[in-house]
Amino acid sequence: MARKYPAEFLGTLILVFFGAGAAALVLGYRIFGSSLAAGIVFVALAFGLTYAALAYVIGPISGAHVNPAVTLGAYITKRVTLVEAAGYWVAQLAGGIVGALLLWWMMRTSPFYAKPKIGLGANGYGASSILHVSGGGAFLVEVIITTFFVLVVLSLTREKTSVAVSGLGIGIALTVAVLIGIPFDGASVNPARSLGPAVVTGGAALSQVWVFLVAPMAGALLAAVLQLLVYPPPSGFFGRRAKTQAAGTQPADEQVQPADQATTTVPNPRSPRLGGRLRPRRRHPASPGGP
Repeated sequence: MARKYPAEFLGTLILVFFGAGAAALVLGYRIFGSSLAAGIVFVALAFGLTYAALAYVIGPISGAHVNPAVTLGAYITKRVTLVEAAGYWVAQLAGGIVGALLLWWMMRTSPFYAKPKIGLGANGYGASSILHVSGGGAFLVEVIITTFFVLVVLSLTREKTSVAVSGLGIGIALTVAVLIGIPFDGASVNPARSLGPAVVTGGAALSQVWVFLVAPMAGALLAAVLQLLVYPPPSGFFGRRAKTQAAGTQPADEQVQPADQATTTVPNPRSPRLGGRLRPRRRHPASPGGP
């Protein structure tokens, strides 16, 4: 547990620094000139590739949520406890703010930087939107793209899925979500990604940030419900988990095996990563007369 929260803090910091930094360069400095399409692709790849890399770096530790919406989906599907989820949320939001502060500090080293004009890649609607969508439109966009993204994450991190493939798949899903979302509202999909730049930038970004805090969480809730419909848990799963956790014991399928069927906990490349847990592998007892 002591390693999970620092991992989420660091991962969210990195995601905000590189992703929001790419957005500031494209939408603020206009480094691609009049080619807005190239700039949007650049930002989407920055977010997607960074997230994919984090899935391999901190995935074995914390599950690489780096997103309060993903953590909410994991909690609803019973992959993390409420205490773990709360710790994740605190670490992620703090990481987003520190990442934005570091980005602002770096941007200030340029004589061409002016915070009111360049910003920090914050999300927004109305005059802050490329398409000038309304607040309601931005809310709808965030619910849709976050539902898609969190559903992909939950599906690619369930039992018996390949970790080698899941990191790349999650990165591609985020890239697609950001590609679609940028013209509408800058594409949040992640409350921590939105809160950090909004707090540091202030102004309209801070007054509008509530949309990008609430809408992604609503999308995560919808994604978790869809996940449970597509991949229903075993009968009595939720009730059994609640009773055993309240009693301080483990579910029957997670209890320690008898001595003659001892198990060893080893890294399993197909174990779910959203909780950063390892799956036990059975060691068969030695045959009579064997070593």
